[in-house]
Amino acid sequence: MSVASSDCLACAQRPLLGRRVALIHPAWHSCGTYRVVLGQIAAYRALGAEVFPIAISSDPGFVPGRNWLWKSFNQATPELDGGARYYGGAPFHAMLSPRFLRHVLWPYLHGDQAVVRLAMAERARLSRAIEGATFDLVHCNHFFLMPIARRLARGAAPILLDTHDLQARQFALINEKKFWLSPRASYESMLAQELEAMRGADLLLHLNAQEAEDFRALVPEKAHALLYPATPEAPTGPGGPDIILVASNNAANVESVVWFLREVAPKAPGVTVKIVGNVDAGVRSKAPEQYAAYKDWFLGRVEDPGAVYANARLALLPTISGTGLSIKTVEALSSGLPLIATRQAMRGMDEEALSLPGVVIVDSAQEFADALSRTAASAPLDESGRRGSPARRYYESRLSLAAYKASLGVLAAALISAGSVE
Repeated sequence: MSVASSDCLACAQRPLLGRRVALIHPAWHSCGTYRVVLGQIAAYRALGAEVFPIAISSDPGFVPGRNWLWKSFNQATPELDGGARYYGGAPFHAMLSPRFLRHVLWPYLHGDQAVVRLAMAERARLSRAIEGATFDLVHCNHFFLMPIARRLARGAAPILLDTHDLQARQFALINEKKFWLSPRASYESMLAQELEAMRGADLLLHLNAQEAEDFRALVPEKAHALLYPATPEAPTGPGGPDIILVASNNAANVESVVWFLREVAPKAPGVTVKIVGNVDAGVRSKAPEQYAAYKDWFLGRVEDPGAVYANARLALLPTISGTGLSIKTVEALSSGLPLIATRQAMRGMDEEALSLPGVVIVDSAQEFADALSRTAASAPLDESGRRGSPARRYYESRLSLAAYKASLGVLAAALISAGSVE
């Protein structure tokens, strides 16, 4: 192969070589969004880009430089230690202005989740190295961080927005279980703010087919792309005796774990499950009786979630609520483990995912318990079997870093090229 041919091949494999990408994300961890962000960073770096991950807190006071406030986030996100970290957050005094009190705090007391998140982003201070920097592309996660994306784009760099489900729908679900002043903020009013913020992006990325369909109808004037997220793969071995249930502490996960403990676990006597993740705090609060009865099953947050999959024989996905693609389902598929899952756990995927050998889909607690008892007694797969399993192959073809990288490279390069022409 000639030097020229070798250079062309390198360019094709790394189409973003030398490009600077600002990657804006909420300062969250132990959740699906964080796993998506890790996949984005890995993909951009593999494409040759220099990535600037910028964690934005929605809590007041989390300005850059206050290391003691960011210590917990940093400790919970060791995967970000491979490069420089950048931060953003609004100072306390920004909340004291009459405008904030009237136009943000007052609506928020009525349940307007959209207005407060947008307002905190608008008032955020950013790390000094970021404030004065220029970028070739700004990749923003969640509509409410678009004020920061526009600030960093400076009217020149294209903005790619990952929508992460229809957030107004999530806000409405959250509000159902909270006390707010009357009249409550409506779904329609929060949706209007979400859509208006999204219109500032050049391309909208969607994580699943239903989300893409919804947003194409809501903002038909914008460019859209369906791109399943690059969830980092879980280990496929060596295997072990554990039956695992992985969940973070959000409302949908808590509800699902409580349902599993109440309705499924008593119907599968003799089976022991390891419940991994900070969902334990939510279950303890919402269902103290179930938590007390199964306290020994909860491991809490672990330092190495990969080891949990590596040493397992079976993964459980007892999901009964939630919207959008389930990242923990993607992780479980990548592990090659046999799975028992509700139909809800497979949401956002195509029909093939519902008929994968080794993935048992159930529609009731009794079916789940029967499958659990039956599968717990079967011989576990070895590492070779897991790596060659239909679930693992499905992950590699649609949801792996390689698949995501290939599609993202085409989309990002086209955006940057179009911006350069303009």
